[in-house]
Amino acid sequence: MGYYLKYAHAAMEKARYEILPDDGTPYAEIPGFDGVYANSDTLESCRDELEEALEEWIVLRIRLNLPLPVVDDIGLAIMEAV
Repeated sequence: MGYYLKYAHAAMEKARYEILPDDGTPYAEIPGFDGVYANSDTLESCRDELEEALEEWIVLRIRLNLPLPVVDDIGLAIMEAV
């Protein structure tokens, strides 16, 4: 498994899920990853959406040269192109 995949997998393992009381749909977020959340009709689709949101969040932070949180001693460093 590549380093990025290990990082993303470790982040997804930290996800917290709950059922929203107002409409009964699953909601998920990853603590420490502000703005990474999902809400969908099923738990499976909620997890898929959360994973997609995480991937987009990582790409955006890399493009903006913003730091990424360390997860389970796994960090992604942004390196300048040579």
